[in-house]
Amino acid sequence: MPEFLQQLLNGLSLGAIYALIALGYTMVYGVLRFINFAHSDVFMAGAFIGYYLARLVPTDTLFGGLAVLAGAMLGCAVLGIVIERFAYRPLRGAPTLNVLITAIGVSLLLEYSGQVFFGAAPRTFPPIFPERIFTLAGVVVSSNELAVILVAATLMVALQFIVHRTRIGTAMRALSLNPEAAQLVGINNNVVISFTFGLGSALAAAGGILYAMNFPSIDPLMGVMPGLKAFVAAVLGGIGSIPGAALGGLVLGTVETFVGGSALSTYKDAIAFAVLILILLFRPGGLLGKSTVEKV
Repeated sequence: MPEFLQQLLNGLSLGAIYALIALGYTMVYGVLRFINFAHSDVFMAGAFIGYYLARLVPTDTLFGGLAVLAGAMLGCAVLGIVIERFAYRPLRGAPTLNVLITAIGVSLLLEYSGQVFFGAAPRTFPPIFPERIFTLAGVVVSSNELAVILVAATLMVALQFIVHRTRIGTAMRALSLNPEAAQLVGINNNVVISFTFGLGSALAAAGGILYAMNFPSIDPLMGVMPGLKAFVAAVLGGIGSIPGAALGGLVLGTVETFVGGSALSTYKDAIAFAVLILILLFRPGGLLGKSTVEKV
């Protein structure tokens, strides 16, 4: 039983990180109906911003760690808005394939720019929160794992509040349903889309910081695999569904952790793509999504 609880805790911690990244994918898809493949590299940028901020802020206190987290989220929010303004906005209304190719190009640009500016060698991410290890009911619990779950849960609740209880959230939902009608009733679509990119990028930055706290080796290509798995999590939960992205991330992280602790541990990375294939075959709308028919 303690071993099961240990793996469950580890899985929820990893799944919370996937969920934060998946939320960015699903928000952009919900508004613009395309996958922002550069999102995984915004996750990487968040980790590096936190790496450099940790040198400037005393990180042996809770306040210092939260300051690093907030700074990384703010920096990546600006990065997301810049990417949307200069890479995606000029292609609005263009064929989906054009936008997809651009997204892959932006992703490669961020990865190789990261190698130019940060170097290709991995760096050790500094501890930004005071870490404590304690045992509870036979389960070894790290304060970092608890911080990941707590911060992720807080951000998800905050996101739900923004989307369902604020004017900008109402505008986001209106734009998602019908962009032309939203514009006719006075909604500035450009502002709403920029806000969506900024908010999603801020969540990716938080995921990058939390990931680096528990796997403290960062490099410019660190976002590739977590980004792909978060995309699978978004599809698993139902692309375009915010609760679905959160659920998909938690489910995928938990399944991956249990597989990693079994005799099939060498296949733990493949499990995400096996899940993707099964979802596309048997429930293409995802766990909480709805299947739709589109004319092509």
